Amino acid sequence: MGTGKRGLIATAVAVVCAVTVLAAPGTAFASPHPDPEPTPTASAARTPHPDLEAVREKLDKLYRAAARATDEYNAAEEKADKQSAEIVRLAKKIVKGKERLERLKDRAGAAAAAQYRGGGLPPEARLMLSDDPREFLDGTGRVRQGHHATRGLIGELTRAQEDLEQYAEDASAQWKKLEAGRKAKAAAQKKIEKQIAQAEKLESELREEEHKRLAELEKEAADRAQTAWLDSGVLAGIDAAASEQGRKAVRYATAQLGKPYQWGAEGPESYDCSGLTSQAWAAAGRGIPRTSQEQWRQLRRVDVREMRPGDLIIYFGDASHVAMYIGDGAMVHAPRPGRTITVAGAGSMPILGVVRPDAG
Repeated sequence: MGTGKRGLIATAVAVVCAVTVLAAPGTAFASPHPDPEPTPTASAARTPHPDLEAVREKLDKLYRAAARATDEYNAAEEKADKQSAEIVRLAKKIVKGKERLERLKDRAGAAAAAQYRGGGLPPEARLMLSDDPREFLDGTGRVRQGHHATRGLIGELTRAQEDLEQYAEDASAQWKKLEAGRKAKAAAQKKIEKQIAQAEKLESELREEEHKRLAELEKEAADRAQTAWLDSGVLAGIDAAASEQGRKAVRYATAQLGKPYQWGAEGPESYDCSGLTSQAWAAAGRGIPRTSQEQWRQLRRVDVREMRPGDLIIYFGDASHVAMYIGDGAMVHAPRPGRTITVAGAGSMPILGVVRPDAG
C-alpha cells in the first residue's frame, strides 16, 4: 500500500465521530418602558386548540418517527465503530505484511548476490564441471536443497505480496462502508431533528391549560392501555424471579430515574430508550445490541407470561421502543424527547414481544 493509502487508513482511524446536540434555550428581553401596560400572556393570547386528542395523536406519531430515526442513527454509529476497528486491524496487518515482504526481498537479494559471486553459473553447471567424485555427490544434495529453498522463497514472496494486496483491498472496502455509514448517520440525524422540531412547534402553540390537559390525555391513554392489558389476565402467570444479572440490570436502570431522555445518548447523564437498556445490561456484565430493533432481532424471545425482571419489552410493530420489566406489571424506560426516565405500566404501549438478554 502506498503513502496515499496509508494516509487514508490513518484518516479512517480518526473518523469515529461523536455528535453533540446543542440545545437552544429561549432568550428573555427586558422591557424598555419602566411601567408597561399589562398585556396578555403568550399562552393566554393563543387561540384555544379545537381538538387536543388529535394533537396528542399527532405528537405521538412525530415522536415515534423520531424514535425510528434514532434507531437508524444508533445503528449507523455502532457500525461505524466496528468498521473503524476493522480498518485499524487491517492497517496493522498491512504494516506487518510490508515488513515481512521487505525481509523476504532481502533474502532473495542475498541469494542473487551469492550466485553472482559464484561466477554467475547456476549450481548445476558448477557441479558438472567438478572433477572430484566426492564433491560431485556432496554437491548433488546441496543443489537439491538449494532448489527447495529457492522455490520456498519465491512462494513466500508471492504469498506475502498477495496478502498485502488483499489487506489493502479489504481496508478500501471498509473505508467505503464507513463513508456510507457516515452519510446514513447524517441523514438519520436530520430526520430526528425534523420530527422533534415539528413536535416542539406544535406543543409551543398550546396554551398553558392546554398543556396540562394534553398531559392528562396522555396519561389517560396510557392508563386505558395498561388496564386493558391487566384485564387480559396476562399477569396471572407471571411470577418468575429475576436472575442475578437481571437484578443488577434493574438496579442500574432504576438508579437513572429522573434523568432526561436524549436521542443517541448512552449515559451517564442522559439516555435514549435503547441506550438505557443496553447500558443497564452492560453494567450487569452482559453486552447486548445497541438498538431496540437489534435487541428484538438478536436476543432470545420469551412469552410475555414468562417474563421476569430484567427482561426487555419491545414495543410497536417496528420495534422502535424498548423498556425494562421490573416486576408487578411495571417497566422503566426513557420515553421520548422532553421527558425523563420514569416507571410506567408495562402494558401502556402496544407490546411487540419480550426478549431475555441472559437467556441460557
